[in-house]
Amino acid sequence: MLTAILSLAALALLASFGLAIAARVFAVHVDPKVEEIEEALPGANCGACGLPGCSELAKRIAEGKAEIDACPVGGESVARAIASIMDLSYAGTGGRSVALVMCGGNDQVAAKRFYYNGIYDCTSAALLFGGDKACSYGCLGLRTCAGVCPFGAIDMLPSGLALVNPDVCTGCTKCVSACPKGIIKMVPADRLVHILCSSHDKGGKVRKTCKVGCIGCQRCVKEAPEGAISMDENLAVIDYRLEIPPDVAESCPMNTIVVQGGDVGETVTKVAAGGEE
Repeated sequence: MLTAILSLAALALLASFGLAIAARVFAVHVDPKVEEIEEALPGANCGACGLPGCSELAKRIAEGKAEIDACPVGGESVARAIASIMDLSYAGTGGRSVALVMCGGNDQVAAKRFYYNGIYDCTSAALLFGGDKACSYGCLGLRTCAGVCPFGAIDMLPSGLALVNPDVCTGCTKCVSACPKGIIKMVPADRLVHILCSSHDKGGKVRKTCKVGCIGCQRCVKEAPEGAISMDENLAVIDYRLEIPPDVAESCPMNTIVVQGGDVGETVTKVAAGGEE
C-alpha cells in the first residue's frame, strides 16, 4: 500500500513539473495594452466594428491594424480613452450619430397593395413584389431592424412603423444593414429636424400611396437656410452639416418634416398620428 501511495505521489510531482515547464515553453505573451483597450471598450461584443468581438478589436488596435475609433458603440469617449492608452492624439469626429428610419408611412397613412400573410420578417416580405406597401420605399414594419438591434433601441409602433430611440441608440449600424428597403440612415444625434421619407416617386404618385410622403414641392428648400435642404430626384434631402430652424417643418404641406424634441415621446406621438399634431 505504501509503495503504491509513494508511486502515485512521485507521478503527481513529475506531472506538476511537466505542466510548469509546458506553461513556460508554450506561454503566449499578451500585450498589456490589449487588456487595457479591451477594458476601455463597451464589452457589448455586438460586431458593429466588423470583428467577432471586443477582444479581437482590442488586439487589432494594439497591433495598429484598426483605428482607435473603430468602435461605433463606444463613440468619442471610448476613442479618446484608447488614444490615451496608445499614446496617440484624437481630434474627434464632431459628435455621435444615431439611426433614423426615413419613413413616416404607418398603416394609417400609407396604402397597401395586398395583404401579406407570411413570415414575420421584412426581408422575407420584401421578396414578395417588394412588400405589401404601395410605396416601394416604405417601412414594412415587421421588426427585422428591431430584432438585430443588440441594445433594444428600436420600438415597433402599434401603427406598423419602426422608430429608433435616439437616447438608447449607440450607432452600431446593424439596423442599417438589416433593412431590406435601405431606408435607415445614420444622422447626427444633435439634429432635431428630419424628413421622414425616402420616396423618389413623383408627387402625383406619392399622394396616391402615402399621406405623409414627400411630393417634391420644394417649399422646404425655399424656407430653409441656403443649401440646408436640396432635391434628389423628387425627394427633399437634408444636409445635416447645416442647422435647420424647427419652423421649417411648418412649410411642408404633407407633414413629412418632423421636429424631434428632447422627449422622444414627442416624436413618437407625431409619427404615430401620421404626421398630424
